[in-house]
Amino acid sequence: MSPRPAFPARTARRARSASPARSASPARSASPARSASPARSALPTSTARWAPRVPPAVMRFGVRQLGRRCLNPALPWPVQRARLEQLGLAQRLPPGTTVDEQAIGGVPAEVVSAGGPDPALTVIHFHGGGYCVGSAGTAREWAAHLSARTGCRVVLPEYRLAPEHPHPAALEDARAVMKALSGQDQPGPVLVSGDSAGGGLALALILSLRDEGQELPAGCILLSPWLDLGRDRRAVPDLVHRDVLLSPDWLEACARAYAAPSAWADHSVSPLRAAHYGLPPLLIQAATDELLAPDAELLAASASASGVDVTYTRWPRLWHDFVLQPGLLAAADSALAQSAWFVGQVTAGSSG
Repeated sequence: MSPRPAFPARTARRARSASPARSASPARSASPARSASPARSALPTSTARWAPRVPPAVMRFGVRQLGRRCLNPALPWPVQRARLEQLGLAQRLPPGTTVDEQAIGGVPAEVVSAGGPDPALTVIHFHGGGYCVGSAGTAREWAAHLSARTGCRVVLPEYRLAPEHPHPAALEDARAVMKALSGQDQPGPVLVSGDSAGGGLALALILSLRDEGQELPAGCILLSPWLDLGRDRRAVPDLVHRDVLLSPDWLEACARAYAAPSAWADHSVSPLRAAHYGLPPLLIQAATDELLAPDAELLAASASASGVDVTYTRWPRLWHDFVLQPGLLAAADSALAQSAWFVGQVTAGSSG
């Protein structure tokens, strides 16, 4: 299937050629190879194929309320977690979605599949939440839609959260999950993915594998990634004003809970500060109206200059983690289609 025209967003350079980044569209329709037996039905949610689109202005208002109610540094972490978790009860998953709770490498995880995926194709996705809040449920809807489009299974690790478990606990859990899945009999292609803080965790994981000379995943998807915990988020006042979800105060509270300020320059904490050579193909998605937009742009430029195959797309006038709202927001559907296309590209020709 030939790619469709590029998505309505700006694209960055690719390292392999001087041409613009790839057109973001699924390159093939991935048919599930064999059915996976459901361990339990998906959590309470509707599974209708259709969902009414929400005007971006209405969605923006709702996201702003979410930020004020859930991501408020004045609230104790358990309160933030509980309020954010309540939002996961109103998800719309594709028909046939199953959620299997497992322990992988000793780490609790959800394995999300839709429509009988091929277990030989795996995406490990690390949820966002500033390393302090969030859970597998935060990214479950995105994971189910990606599975439905690509035939992959999506593993959502419940890595340990700060401040109860500061750095390097999350990275240790990420490494344990990656090691366990890579060590399975006849493992197929494995991709790593993450949104927000989970994007930083995904990149830190890959950097640690690269530095140790270990096998790298087939590709990496980074959604609105938080890559530099020490960056001054108040430096661009206009961006502070336009971000409807995140605030500099909340990000700073999360950063201090995750690691001491003296550790923020460490590459395993702020992977943007590392050298970015020798990485697998990267898909980086971000919005223009989010505090973390500079992280995505700087990584795209650094990795591309280091010879990495980079596909970087920015969606104008949208907010942090908008990609996690497929079915409700047209731009999120567009971003999801790009992710599915990327999975097909980096695993093309792999035996499963």
